[in-house]
Amino acid sequence: MKNRIFGKMILATGAFLIAGSALAQVKIAYIDPLSGMMAATGEHGLREFQFAVEQLNARGGALGKKFEIVALDNKLSPQESVVQLNRAIDQGVRYITQGNGSSVAGGLIDAINKHNARNPGKEVVFLNYAAVDPDFTNSKCSFWHFRFDANSDMKLEALTNVMENDKKIKKIYIFGQDYSFGHQVAKTARKMITEKRPDIKIVGDEFHPLARIKDFSPYVAKIKASGADSIITGNWGSDLALLIKAAKDAGLKANFYTFYAGVVGTPIALGDAGIDRVKVVSYHSESGFTAKGHKFIADYKKKYGQLEDPYTQAAANAIGMLAAAMEVAKSDDPVKVAKALEGMRYDGITGEVQMRASDHQLIQPLFVETFARVDGKKVKMNADGVSDYGFRNDKRVEGYATALPTTCVMERP
Repeated sequence: MKNRIFGKMILATGAFLIAGSALAQVKIAYIDPLSGMMAATGEHGLREFQFAVEQLNARGGALGKKFEIVALDNKLSPQESVVQLNRAIDQGVRYITQGNGSSVAGGLIDAINKHNARNPGKEVVFLNYAAVDPDFTNSKCSFWHFRFDANSDMKLEALTNVMENDKKIKKIYIFGQDYSFGHQVAKTARKMITEKRPDIKIVGDEFHPLARIKDFSPYVAKIKASGADSIITGNWGSDLALLIKAAKDAGLKANFYTFYAGVVGTPIALGDAGIDRVKVVSYHSESGFTAKGHKFIADYKKKYGQLEDPYTQAAANAIGMLAAAMEVAKSDDPVKVAKALEGMRYDGITGEVQMRASDHQLIQPLFVETFARVDGKKVKMNADGVSDYGFRNDKRVEGYATALPTTCVMERP
């Protein structure tokens, strides 16, 4: 109920957030789903960006200028996202952020490239916090785009390294959402598994419509019938939570290898059935937090409650690095700030991160973890409002080891 009310407030006040924010000198448009099946994920990301901005403003902002997040509902639609982008640009917004859906991110990158080419002096920079299609920092790289999450190839490299050493894995089912990200995950997972463990049999490779399925039981029945002992999925939001629920209800005993098991709604769906069977690869891990990270988490929980998990640390990194780049550039001009971001090193929540200049991909530590019960020792933090469950760290992969080669040929202004 709280999330539904929060979402309605955002939609009701969206126009006011743009028209009535004259006090903020640096506006960042947050273009993500704030209605529909993925609204809970979008709302959670919004809170993390707002919190990061609040903390920055409490320190004086950047160049003495205060920041503000402008919330815009894209309904998970690439077309609506471009409409909201143009709306923000018309109101003088020069920085945008988005993360839910690589199909959306692809549309925004294309629209921003065209806008910037046609409107010198009014350029826009895209801070991508979660859209992980590897093409965005390879064949489709753009000077105006910066990614603060690891791309799906980087995450799969870490996951399959763990799977390579697990001799219990005999049969794998690849299952995902039917759009660019889901297809990238399937293609790369098949390639990496075949190279690292040619003895493993891939017994299924299937896609489903994005954010449209309410009952995954027919899909789970097929997975169960295949005899798969492991499932690789890039599903996120309600598509992962409902998949896990259906697997639990069907008594499917296979292990899940995921990207987003810690995202809102999923740990609750897991419950006891997920213990020791659901894996996740993420940049967020209690085992990896520095002193700065622990303080950030504590402050966030103090504001939003102990059962709210700030797992989108890309939001904090994006805001912190944007502000740092403005200080280096001594300007909030997007072109100068983008150049300052290239190659920047930053003290993140789990240690030093770096924005690789060649493709604008953030290089950072990744963690492979297993869903487990909170025991006060290896697992101290609960996940997503579930007081009894969290994630136990299995492996930390340092940033340099996640930095896969890039094919990006960057065109700079």
